[in-house]
Amino acid sequence: MALRLLGVRARSRTEMQDRLSRRGFDAEAVTDVMMRLDSAGLLDDEDFATEWVRSRHAHSARGRLALRHELKAKGVDATTIESALSEIDPDDERAAARRLVDKKITVRVMEEIDDRAERERHFRRLVAMLVRRGYPQSLALDVVGEQLDAAGRARQIADP
Repeated sequence: MALRLLGVRARSRTEMQDRLSRRGFDAEAVTDVMMRLDSAGLLDDEDFATEWVRSRHAHSARGRLALRHELKAKGVDATTIESALSEIDPDDERAAARRLVDKKITVRVMEEIDDRAERERHFRRLVAMLVRRGYPQSLALDVVGEQLDAAGRARQIADP
């Protein structure tokens, strides 16, 4: 059972213990399996956290706050979480946020941002989207403002 779970994806120690306990294994069996997994080097929270952060940041464009929350929910200790999060370059995080916003700025949005009320509506929605994905609010405000300004300038150049 434990090896099958690890075959799907890496797991934290707490996550593995919880899964085995929920499957109905008694505490003694869970302890025995955990000791065997440890001796085989198959459970390492530091490697798990580092890989989780790398993968989720690169492929799901999650921000630091969301990644911190996800790792905490998986039972990873705070020191390990902070160590893994320190691997994220702030410039990479900003670039990922910028890419997310760029995907949402469609031709329709570009047409609507000339109207102040519409610009504010899009601004709020885009900031909220970034915050939900775990980006700090200050970063979200900066990136959305920059990208909407750039979109407005691009539209002015295209339609003189």
